[in-house]
Amino acid sequence: MAKKALCVGINDYPGEGSDLNGCVNDAKAWADLLTKNYSFPSASVKLLLDSQATRAAILDGLKKLLSGTKSGDVLVFTNSSHGTYLADTGGDEALYDEALCPYDCDQNLIVDDELRELFSGLAKGVAFTVISDSCHSGTVTRAAINENIPWLKTPDDRRVRFLHPSLIGKSVLSNPFKAVDRRNITHPQSQMKDILLSGCTANEYSYDALIGGKYHGAMTYFAIQAIRDAGYSINYAQLCSRLNHLLDEAGYPQHPQLEGTTANKKKRIFS
Repeated sequence: MAKKALCVGINDYPGEGSDLNGCVNDAKAWADLLTKNYSFPSASVKLLLDSQATRAAILDGLKKLLSGTKSGDVLVFTNSSHGTYLADTGGDEALYDEALCPYDCDQNLIVDDELRELFSGLAKGVAFTVISDSCHSGTVTRAAINENIPWLKTPDDRRVRFLHPSLIGKSVLSNPFKAVDRRNITHPQSQMKDILLSGCTANEYSYDALIGGKYHGAMTYFAIQAIRDAGYSINYAQLCSRLNHLLDEAGYPQHPQLEGTTANKKKRIFS
């Protein structure tokens, strides 16, 4: 049985005011958790950080992660970065595609459809976990929320993990929170081979902040806390429930979502 992971973290972004602080720490924290507590060999856990995490490098890393796998193998992909959307305004109803923002996002994005196409070839019996600590719709134009809402200054230097499409030359929806995510139409959970834990709902932001004396994504920080508190033995549904409780207690207005088959949601994490 092989155990492999790809952990991506990007703080450095083009454009003034778009940088994040906690994504690199997130990637390292997930890698550390997997090697120390879930028996992932260090050589099988690849990190892509900042300028390393181009579109080409991430997609190549995912192809290598998925290549040659067989039943019983355990794979993990974690991504901490900005997210954005690609707008489709040509129809009667506003639609959008979710996209990840690699280091070179001013030229290239990674659209959710591309990832689903990659994941569709997953061999039967392979356990594949995707953890996405970013968000894909919104109206703010800068990472630091006090630049958008001047009176809202937070002691934890809170930023949003959403890169507004206008900052990278893409079309903008008039109200992205009312648009329809095309993925929900074309990729029902019942057909998913992977299990996906994402940072928030479609009308929320995932936050990047100073927590416990170190910068992290709020979702990542509290997910790892929940896993540690459970003695590293917890299933995905329990993790999502506990994570939402911890975020509410800490005052972060985001609610992570768990997607996948019912059977996968009941499985012990990373097994």
